[in-house]
Amino acid sequence: MNEKNGNGIPIFFENEKTDNVQDNNNIFNIDLNDKIIKIIPMRDTCMYPKVLMPLLVDRKSSMQVIDDAVIDDKIIGLHLKKGDDNNKEVEPVGVVSIIHSLMRLPREQRVIVQGLRRVRIKEILTVSPYITAKVEVIDDEIDYTSRQDIEMEALKRQLSSAWQTYVKANNNMPEELAGIPLNFTEFDVLTDTIALHLPLDISVKQDILETRGIRKRMSKVLSCILREVELFELGAKIQHDAHGEISKSQKEYFLREQIKAIKRELGDFVDPENELEAIEKKIEDAHMPPEADKQARKELSRLERINPASPEYTVAMTYIDWLLSLPWNKYTEENIDIKEVKKSLDRDHYGLEDIKDRILEYLSVVKFKKDKGARHPILCLVGPPGVGKTSLGKSIANAIGRKFVRISLGGVRDEAEIRGHRRTYIGALPGQIIQGMKRAETCNPLFMLDEIDKLNSDMRGDPASALLEVLDPEQNSSFRDHYIEVTYDLSKVFFVTTANTLETISGPLRDRMEILELSGYTEEEKYEIAKRHLIPKQLEEHGLTKQHISFVKEGILEIIRSFTREAGVRTLERKIASVCRKTARLWAEGEVDSVVKINKKKVQEYLGAPRFVTEELDDRVKIPGVMVGMAWTMAGGDILYIEATKMAGKGNLQVTGQLGDVMKESAQIAYSYIKANAESLGLSPNFYDNIDIHIHVPAGATPKDGPSAGITLACAILSLLTNKKATNRLSMTGELTLRGKVLPIGGVKEKLLAASRVGIKDVIVPKANMKDVNEDVPPQILEKLNVHYVDDVHEAFDLAISK
Repeated sequence: MNEKNGNGIPIFFENEKTDNVQDNNNIFNIDLNDKIIKIIPMRDTCMYPKVLMPLLVDRKSSMQVIDDAVIDDKIIGLHLKKGDDNNKEVEPVGVVSIIHSLMRLPREQRVIVQGLRRVRIKEILTVSPYITAKVEVIDDEIDYTSRQDIEMEALKRQLSSAWQTYVKANNNMPEELAGIPLNFTEFDVLTDTIALHLPLDISVKQDILETRGIRKRMSKVLSCILREVELFELGAKIQHDAHGEISKSQKEYFLREQIKAIKRELGDFVDPENELEAIEKKIEDAHMPPEADKQARKELSRLERINPASPEYTVAMTYIDWLLSLPWNKYTEENIDIKEVKKSLDRDHYGLEDIKDRILEYLSVVKFKKDKGARHPILCLVGPPGVGKTSLGKSIANAIGRKFVRISLGGVRDEAEIRGHRRTYIGALPGQIIQGMKRAETCNPLFMLDEIDKLNSDMRGDPASALLEVLDPEQNSSFRDHYIEVTYDLSKVFFVTTANTLETISGPLRDRMEILELSGYTEEEKYEIAKRHLIPKQLEEHGLTKQHISFVKEGILEIIRSFTREAGVRTLERKIASVCRKTARLWAEGEVDSVVKINKKKVQEYLGAPRFVTEELDDRVKIPGVMVGMAWTMAGGDILYIEATKMAGKGNLQVTGQLGDVMKESAQIAYSYIKANAESLGLSPNFYDNIDIHIHVPAGATPKDGPSAGITLACAILSLLTNKKATNRLSMTGELTLRGKVLPIGGVKEKLLAASRVGIKDVIVPKANMKDVNEDVPPQILEKLNVHYVDDVHEAFDLAISK
């Protein structure tokens, strides 16, 4: 068999790279005159100088040429074969090439060669076992002058443009070939490369190879390209005219019959008449409410009159499928064993007693009103990130034996996401509520609406307003989706929503839900959660067992105290996962052969220096004018430092730290109260005549607002003016009035939890919040804190400012 183009994976010779050879002009300028060259006859392609080409060699004589050339100088001659396969003569003009890579296979060889020079055979020396000949180099004629450089550049651009047009028109050509003009700037290389890739008759390619003179060769190649482009355009026109003669209906009928034939072969073909009968049977078996049944039969009657080829047929069929796929009378049996439900909730979640009690109360009512049906509550779980709101919803569903469906409302700004699109729109679908019911396949799932506080509204409507009907037990028994267009009963659905804050939830929507607040976890609760849930989960995810790693109590507490400071447990879980990964690596590298105990020392070795240290509290309040306050955030409670300093001035007050208007007013109230009561506080009556006071709340990039820092601001100013430091490990919260009264504030539990986390020992809270402390704050937190109740700012001064 004669040699031809081949596609193979080349193996490059040692210490040789193709790019280096191609860039080396010495290779192309070697003296080939009277050199004896081993020749391979080519049948279906021509080689050109400086062009890379893969070859598939499968004839014994040609493979011997390759083997001998590789041993010798890697130089071979590639000449077009004359006549048929039995003829051993070759064209006198060919290209001397160099072998760049060779892959030997059992029955063939794959090589990559690069053309060097055009040559003409002067004398054939041998024909067996392969052709060898003396050759002479054919140099290009200079067929243009320096004054014609602009004409040559124009010819090159025309050639490049025609080539790109040809590649774009020819679907069989890779798009990458259109970039050839960008990669080759030399006239001869560009022309020969394009000629190599053009699907021309082999005699035409040989004629281009034998043409001396770059301008002549470029003109020939350009003519060939333009002819090919013209043929493509003519073929496209003929095809377009032929298609225009076939009417649209005939074409659709032809294609539809083809589809039917394919489906018959696959066994998927359903006759339209039989399909409609099957749908009618499904409608009867669905036992839909009268309104839905009537609407489904109405659409079915429309289907009988519509041509199956019509788009309306598909729209109507999709609508009926939605009606049939909804659960109309399917219910999941609930688990009413209160003790078993309590065990299940306790097993899945540690703490959260208030929420567990509310679930058990609801189930108790269901148990006693089983025949009449209990009204389902709409629960809203509000709390900082990571406290387990979403996982609690899954746990409730598992405990009571209901199916769980969840949709995320974060970023939803289109009312149609809730109510669905009207069927007049192309691609219309039901809203997320109906889609969730379809996924649940039951009429009484537990439906979680996650991140309800992150709903948005714009010109497309307000999804929060659309939820008013869904979350109202008095209305959701007749919920109407825009797509379904029939009422759907949602009264048996147990809706649970989650949010990080109530501030962004509209009043009417908030009024429809029963708010259950999840505060942050205490240190003891975090320890138990880590021991019961997080550590076993991470051990399983990392393929570890108790024979590989063991967490001791002091190690877990070290992670909680020194590496996490959050209301939830997400960061705690990430830190535990980090410890597990490092332990798994030690086992994988064979550096340990016994169980690794994670104690305090090991935690610091794995996680580095502690992120949070209680010594910071003592360092920050070493100088007068600094007080520690407490704040409520969406992520739980936190502490904040309030710093005050003075300078020469005229009694002005400046506040910084990205404070809101309410907090700025609190600072002004605190300053005004101290100025008004200067003498009773041991200050000069006119102390402010020659000074300005500057108050700053660090973490300036974080917005802060609210009135609860009133007494903290007053204590910071008084500490500065009396030059007395704050009491160590003490923080406070409370709103201040111009009369010096301390008013109650919110978020007491979160604030005290935050104070406990950072090592505070004493806290000052308004006396009016005593009931909140006693009812909401866990006893183990109160054991760590000395809570001081005040209703006058002077009491706070006495406690907060060191004597």
